[in-house]
Amino acid sequence: MNLVLALGIIIIAGFLGGLAASKLKFPRVTGYIIIGVLLSPSLLNIIPKGAIENLNIVTEIALGLIAYLIGGSLKTESLRKLGKNIATIVPFEALGAWFLVALFLAILGHLVIPNQTFWQFYFPVALIIGAISCATAPAATMAIISEYKAKGPLTTTLLAVVALDDAVAVLVFAIALGVCRPLVNSSDISFYQMLGAPLLHIVESAAIGTAFAVATIYISKLVRVREMLLVVVLGMIMLCAGVTSHLNLSSIMANMVIGFIIVNKVNGKEMFLVVEEIGDVIYTMFFVLAGLHFDLSVLKISGVLALLIVITRYTGKYFGARIGAQISHAPETVKKYLGLALLPQAGVALGLSLLATLEFPSFGAIILNGVLASVIINELITPPLTKYAISKAGESNIKAS
Repeated sequence: MNLVLALGIIIIAGFLGGLAASKLKFPRVTGYIIIGVLLSPSLLNIIPKGAIENLNIVTEIALGLIAYLIGGSLKTESLRKLGKNIATIVPFEALGAWFLVALFLAILGHLVIPNQTFWQFYFPVALIIGAISCATAPAATMAIISEYKAKGPLTTTLLAVVALDDAVAVLVFAIALGVCRPLVNSSDISFYQMLGAPLLHIVESAAIGTAFAVATIYISKLVRVREMLLVVVLGMIMLCAGVTSHLNLSSIMANMVIGFIIVNKVNGKEMFLVVEEIGDVIYTMFFVLAGLHFDLSVLKISGVLALLIVITRYTGKYFGARIGAQISHAPETVKKYLGLALLPQAGVALGLSLLATLEFPSFGAIILNGVLASVIINELITPPLTKYAISKAGESNIKAS
């Protein structure tokens, strides 16, 4: 299929799907994903497999933009105010999800997918999905907070935790890859391969992000009209994504660093607003493409896998958040309700899943489909839970419908 035609179908069909989801009181991302599944080779086969593979560049650009915006949400001023609470809650809820998901999938994996080896299959799949489970999608949370004009300690803590979750997910995903590569490839395992190489990978990615952040700040000073600011920012994000991809480093981490440095070192509000203005187009293409990767032939496996992911991930996040809030003496509303609002999972989780399919062709499709199915479940049940938490905490400033 002609790629321009494919992109046109993806954008318009995605728009209609998002509109339908909104009418049904669901997040637009749910509609995007469902449209992608419908258009996929497994169902209507409107977008063929070859076209999907050739559109992976859209995924890389979208991940760079998402990472940049995540970094831009991490203002040191806000982080400082909630420092103790956030520093305690984030490790407990994020790593709690990683531990529980990995543990249960490793133990129960043979019941879902029989006749595989533990160290070459069940353990790597469990460890990688567990790492991906650390991520929490900020988009759905932000939409609900905006809708209810929510303000208060729960809302402030939630925003900070959600933003940091994706950074933690990128870190532990890199570590998980370092552990799993030698296991899957049956090569010699060393401490350096498991931990040293992933940590070096992260440091190098952050260093490249820092260099691009400085370059972006200086080049943006040459801009005289607002419209050209998008050209500079988007160009630098794409350059950074291209360089890190060429060097086999993390585009997500590097672009996250760019956003973090810009938001904290310069008055760069416009540098984020211009990206947000094209965000809907990028998100539509990204999530429809994610849905297009859905493989009906592994639906039975991915369905059971998705339920396990949702249950264990949410258990880890809920009790992890509660324990972290208790230890840090957070406000009572944070202790009771924060865990209920940490279920959303979308952009970064799907992006990491797509990276896993490239890294491990033997079982990457199972990871992607399991995570994708869990994302759909999460996006369906997240809004009422988040609304309930905000309402019970007394932080909603309009009457809930």
